[in-house]
Amino acid sequence: MSRIVAIQMDPIETINIKGDSSFVMGLEAQSRGYELLHYHPDDMFYDRGRIKAEVRPLTLRYEHGNHFDFGEARIIDLAKETDVILMRQDPPFDMNYITATHLLEAIHPETFVVNHPGHVRNAPEKVFVTEFPDLMPPTMITRSAARIREFREEYKDIIVKPLFGNGGAGVFHLKPGDENLNSLLELFAAQSREPLMIQAYLPDVRKGDKRIILVDGVPVGAINRVPAEGEARSNMHVGGIAEKSMLTPREREICDRIGPELKKRDLIFVGIDVIGDYMTEINVTSPTGLQEVNRFDGAKLESLIWDAIETRIS
Repeated sequence: MSRIVAIQMDPIETINIKGDSSFVMGLEAQSRGYELLHYHPDDMFYDRGRIKAEVRPLTLRYEHGNHFDFGEARIIDLAKETDVILMRQDPPFDMNYITATHLLEAIHPETFVVNHPGHVRNAPEKVFVTEFPDLMPPTMITRSAARIREFREEYKDIIVKPLFGNGGAGVFHLKPGDENLNSLLELFAAQSREPLMIQAYLPDVRKGDKRIILVDGVPVGAINRVPAEGEARSNMHVGGIAEKSMLTPREREICDRIGPELKKRDLIFVGIDVIGDYMTEINVTSPTGLQEVNRFDGAKLESLIWDAIETRIS
């Protein structure tokens, strides 16, 4: 009997099929005989004790400009009518995102949700990493301008970023002597009540910010993302350049440390970011990087993800 996979993600109409990890995860499920359904997070709702969603049957193909077909929309009971849900909507990690994790946690593991919604909620990228302080660069999380100035006085060269941001948005590199710190803190304070993450700047970022993919706690591939000239961020959509990369002994040590914790929490598909000898983030909400690693390594990492999922649900 065919299993049913629902993909909870942002509009599939606008994805870049050359780089989207959710897309190849869906293609792999389809190739294994799964029936695909698609719904936007806003299409999920609680109704008298049941978690439901308005879904559309989905067919995928690797064809630019013609990469999907939808069937007729219908409302289903997610626990009763699906076997696996891929929680793949992009951050921001806001109250809407958190609400989605609560709703999905109500049906997991009756329907197996990837990644585990409760642990996604409790392990946002820049918070989960603080459980491994010896693997991180010097870091402070605070809203206090005075504390931030004290941190800068000690480390001189710092990175300031929103605690729940993503994709490099709102990340600032403040060099010694930069006079914009106070204005920057005022800007953040006017936009959000959330704390900021302050870190010592790592010069090794000029050599690259490595994305390492772990499947069920095991490292399976990596790419190095080198910042563009004049840019402190290495994210691909702000001009970072991807390079083939192998794991260093230090990176394997980091993976060995965090791997058992990922597996224990049912965090099956995770991407960590490493600069030099330090881990800066553990990405569990909607990790990316599958297709980039696949192209460099001749791999098919989405197949490993589905192997891990099938092991759990069988």
